[in-house]
Amino acid sequence: MAKPVEITDQNFNEVLDTDQPVLVDFWAEWCGPCKMIGPLVEELASDYDGKAVIGKVDVDVNPEVSAKFGIRSIPTLLVFKNGEVVDKQIGAVPKTVLSQKIEAQLA
Repeated sequence: MAKPVEITDQNFNEVLDTDQPVLVDFWAEWCGPCKMIGPLVEELASDYDGKAVIGKVDVDVNPEVSAKFGIRSIPTLLVFKNGEVVDKQIGAVPKTVLSQKIEAQLA
């Protein structure tokens, strides 16, 4: 079963260097809504294994990437295509909403 990629300040650009869509979950251990959406992100990693990259950034441990994208509220989920942000979701949402955002970039 595929797991989300652990994204850090150091490997962020490498993770984005793909022709697949990339969903990045900006989260923190102490964040209640992040814990609600965490299992959904895990499921998406399996659902889209080989089709999209699903990753997580712990904002407390990786302040550079979080600051670069102006992350002020968590969870924030960004969808990247060709290294550019193409979609954004702030707050916990149903899995279907996230799936639709990924599917839109696969077309």
